[in-house]
Amino acid sequence: MARLADALVARGLEAYLAEDFAGQTLRLAGRALVLQVATVVEKLPESFKAQYPDVEWAKIQRMRNIIAHHYDRVLDEFVWESLRSRVPELVASLDLVD
Repeated sequence: MARLADALVARGLEAYLAEDFAGQTLRLAGRALVLQVATVVEKLPESFKAQYPDVEWAKIQRMRNIIAHHYDRVLDEFVWESLRSRVPELVASLDLVD
């Protein structure tokens, strides 16, 4: 997942926010990736999450809910920043192999 986030971010914020078809595609892919990360997180046992108190588990779930149910309120700059920093940080802090 971190590699996919890196690939999206490598296109740059300007490309991600572009109103053309390519930009729309990048945004849809970014949102889908955040949903995928949140779905994985949701299935983690609470005992596992307790081992990582610095991870903002509730924020991950809230972001998922906004993207899934309130897509008209999604801030694409925030999704891009999450892909740029939060997803790689989460993978690194959990010592996951991507």
